[in-house]
Amino acid sequence: MEHLRSHTLILVTGKGGVGKSTVALAVASAAARRGLRTIVAEVSARNDIPALLDVRESEPMTERPLRQRLTHISIDSDGALREYLRHEVRAPIPAHALMGNRAFRLFAAAAPGLSELLMMGKVAELSRPHRRASRGGEYDLVVLDAPSSGHAAALFSAPRTFAAIARVGIVARQARAIEDLLGDGRAAAAVIVADGEQMAVTETLALHATLTGSLRMRVEAVLVNRMLRRPLLDAERLELERLSTSETAVCSALWLDARARMQHRQLARLRRTLPRGTACWTLPLDAGLDMREQRGQAIDRLAQTLGRRLW
Repeated sequence: MEHLRSHTLILVTGKGGVGKSTVALAVASAAARRGLRTIVAEVSARNDIPALLDVRESEPMTERPLRQRLTHISIDSDGALREYLRHEVRAPIPAHALMGNRAFRLFAAAAPGLSELLMMGKVAELSRPHRRASRGGEYDLVVLDAPSSGHAAALFSAPRTFAAIARVGIVARQARAIEDLLGDGRAAAAVIVADGEQMAVTETLALHATLTGSLRMRVEAVLVNRMLRRPLLDAERLELERLSTSETAVCSALWLDARARMQHRQLARLRRTLPRGTACWTLPLDAGLDMREQRGQAIDRLAQTLGRRLW
């Protein structure tokens, strides 16, 4: 396993609600702490990352510094289309005029996979070395806080779908270039975030099979978030069960133990089912956000944990 040293694009995805955005920000923060000029991107006009650092939202399509060597961008399909028309297509009609034409906008919205292709095109453009000065800064690493599992698969498959539809021309060539980037395991890799719940593990296994199978992408690691510490020993549990179950502390301890046992069963299932050699690491529940401390400090703590494993 090469870890993430050589990659220019990391795609973080997983089941919704498992802490995917927090992990994506922590991965980007870990890279920035190691001296990499890093941008963390969101698509479909999402703006969740700034809130995790208690800062205001970024304007759409604006590369906005968050911290030293760490920048954020929120990509939306209209903005990506506008940039594509302005920089990539030499059309006789100016981009602003096309974007203001209702018929053109309806066509663009109806074209299958076009929105996803345009947003992935912007992500790919961010990861290119020697970006033109007029297009923003140059980055060593792009971390994409991708949508949850099913939507992520559709986003990543859009270049192949569009290349098959277009077949020839500039759009087809650029779609194939994006597809090649996603399939280049030296340049791009996915990180799947899960938790110890049965549904999340099932979804993770299906997503891993899709990414490494039909999409031919590299999955660098599966991160199981919010894991409780080890379950109680049998003797410890029996001792608690002998006590009065009406005691709140006893009930809480037994409930946490049952949950920890369930999580560790699902973790064992995940590791047993993933292909041999797949990295599968856990992030303990107390390694994430702690409401007793500022969220920026909690992100830094999680970034330290991830940095030791991913680099």
